[in-house]
Amino acid sequence: MTGVAELVELVSRGRVAVLSGAGLSTESGIPDYRGPTGRARRAEPMTYQRFVGSAEARRRYWARSHVGWRQIGLARPNDGHRAVAELERRGLLAGIVTQNVDGLHQAAGARQVIELHGGLDRVVCLSCRERTPRAEVERRLRAANPDWEAAAGQINPDGDAVLTDAQVATFRVVDCTGCGGLLKPDVVFFGENVPGPRVDECFAVVGGARVLLVLGSSLAIRSGLRFVSRAAALGIPIAIVNQGPTGADADATLTVDAPLGPTLTHLTTQLTTPT
Repeated sequence: MTGVAELVELVSRGRVAVLSGAGLSTESGIPDYRGPTGRARRAEPMTYQRFVGSAEARRRYWARSHVGWRQIGLARPNDGHRAVAELERRGLLAGIVTQNVDGLHQAAGARQVIELHGGLDRVVCLSCRERTPRAEVERRLRAANPDWEAAAGQINPDGDAVLTDAQVATFRVVDCTGCGGLLKPDVVFFGENVPGPRVDECFAVVGGARVLLVLGSSLAIRSGLRFVSRAAALGIPIAIVNQGPTGADADATLTVDAPLGPTLTHLTTQLTTPT
């Protein structure tokens, strides 16, 4: 595989910070926004402002997410996630910063994971801030909509299923059982800021690394690109494995345009743990 020998050399130094994006999860059946599975789809993700400002927008979001969660919740780690967990097990990683909200790094066995944008497996009340497992909220939604059924032909990366207006119109939303406040998946919506302490934690992981390894991210938005920019400013080598160009190719020490699962599996077979 082109570039993998150089990738092995970089990763073998240890203290690697991983920055992962949606492209790492496409082999688990979760689509991305900008990679090969996203180019044919016109996704319009929910914004925080619309969600909190409109009961109709919340109904639309929860109806679509209720259907989409079936696919996200059933997704399983792929070879790429397992390879990252293996790198961690061997002591080669400084930490994992993921832009994904699917929890698949942890499901593969990784432990040093910072979920930059939160996780779809949790729900937060916007009033009392109580967090609830997504499975419990899904149970309540099914109970509130016993006769409601909808199927979607398209699922977006954040678990948002494409439904008709008629399907959405009869869906009933549930609120917080503790205070009656609005419930929202514990993820950062478009138009919402990532909590400052979480960003600082990610910068600390990158700043303490010998190498930054970007996996499956187009780096098209500042949310992830800022960590690559910090690594470049610090003179930390940057390796990018992604299908297609990224917004940081000019700063990269190495770019590998290839499928993530086979490439990372091959990487782990070629590595020896440093002493």
